[in-house]
Amino acid sequence: MLAQISVAVVLSEVIQAFSVPENSARVEEAQESKMLQLVIPVATQIQQEVIKAYGFNNEGDGVLKFACLVKMHETQDPEILAISVKLRSLLLPPLSTPPIGGAIPAS
Repeated sequence: MLAQISVAVVLSEVIQAFSVPENSARVEEAQESKMLQLVIPVATQIQQEVIKAYGFNNEGDGVLKFACLVKMHETQDPEILAISVKLRSLLLPPLSTPPIGGAIPAS
């Protein structure tokens, strides 16, 4: 299994893969649809291309195993947590939350 330092390296390589013009265009096209079910498969394919070089299979369970490994290391290493948060921010739109105190004005 990957050591903690390798997890950070692989996550960084995944982020770099998203900045390759071809991959960036694929993600942007999926994001323009505003449908998460289109973004996730594209993101998974890009991630699979990177992680297969580290012994994870090129199927969905390889991505799942890598995600579980990252999640485990996030709790132990702030660098891995920061890289993981950055990766999620590339893929998922920011969530807007209602103001504290409720969103329904008093009448």
